[in-house]
Amino acid sequence: MPPAEAYEPRFRAPSSELAREVLIHGPILRSDLAQRLGLSLATVTRLSRPLLDRGLLVEMAEQSDGAMGRPARPLDVRAGARQFMGVKLTGDEAVAVTTDLRATEGRRAERPLANHELATVVDVIAELAADLANGQEISAVGISLGGNVSNHRVVDRAPFLGWRSTHLAEAVEARLGVSVTVENDVVSLTAAEHWFGLGRGLSNFAVITIGAGVGYGLVMHDQVVSTADTGLGLAGHFPLDATGPLCFLGHRGCSTAMLTIPSIRAQVEVGIGAPVTYAEVLQMARENHPVARQVVESAGRSLGRLIAAVANLAMVEHVVLAGEGLGILSVADEAMRVAISADRDPEASPIDLRVDEDGFVSWARGAAAIAIQRTLDTLATAP
Repeated sequence: MPPAEAYEPRFRAPSSELAREVLIHGPILRSDLAQRLGLSLATVTRLSRPLLDRGLLVEMAEQSDGAMGRPARPLDVRAGARQFMGVKLTGDEAVAVTTDLRATEGRRAERPLANHELATVVDVIAELAADLANGQEISAVGISLGGNVSNHRVVDRAPFLGWRSTHLAEAVEARLGVSVTVENDVVSLTAAEHWFGLGRGLSNFAVITIGAGVGYGLVMHDQVVSTADTGLGLAGHFPLDATGPLCFLGHRGCSTAMLTIPSIRAQVEVGIGAPVTYAEVLQMARENHPVARQVVESAGRSLGRLIAAVANLAMVEHVVLAGEGLGILSVADEAMRVAISADRDPEASPIDLRVDEDGFVSWARGAAAIAIQRTLDTLATAP
């Protein structure tokens, strides 16, 4: 098994680590920063000065500093100091948003992909950048997709796009003239939840996504975990129901078979003998259509089993749910929770479930988050 490594390096320049702490935990007092970073207050003051001078950080209104016993001015990032663009690529389209330094959504746009040729995808990203810039410079671009990525630049494998060894970052940089970072979509979403979203302030938690596929992300000891196998969709075939349908690889009742939008639609279509959209499946289930209700509640139970398995094996008590497939919770929330309880030790800590309801835009914000992190490192260590 490849060795695990943190998406955010453990040993980074002190100024970069300081900027990261302020980004995630700010507004924060210098004394609290010193404690978190294991540095002296004088060193924190020295490291923060260039970041203040560059306009990346800002001092807030005075508040009491319990450690020093006198008023102090907390540090925070100046969120509007930079504009970023995040792009989520699927097999069918590119969804993009602009954000500030805290990944707060600005404008959004989407474009279909006429084909999967690299030149076509670059053209679409360039069109999105032109549409969304709004006269303000884009500092950096983040791109996320389902698949394996190396060095935050090269797409080693992306099944939805049919890509292997595709130099996406280089191609987009040549077109836009700005820094580009590429990452697996679940890793980038997990980073966004950690820095700015429902996992902010948590040192350990898991992310589970359901939609076209099933994704799993993990934060341990305040670091997003990534390995050489990240992007292979290893959570997609976890066994959940021995009597369930087959997935496209022939696994019975795995997470792909039980939880993905295509599989849920296919099960209902077989049962009713007619094509149906995912929204129609959910509406039918809410109206107690027997086939749709059974399929959706079965999906809810399977999601509960997957949540319990993740919490049991990773030993986390916080789980963030995300993805465009979470509509099943409008019908199967109770079935999910019953399944979680059934698969957890009764004396184990209750699982804190946090549901990201932003839908597909969360993926694009996740892409922006990886660009923000890389840019923050550069800005913090610039001479």
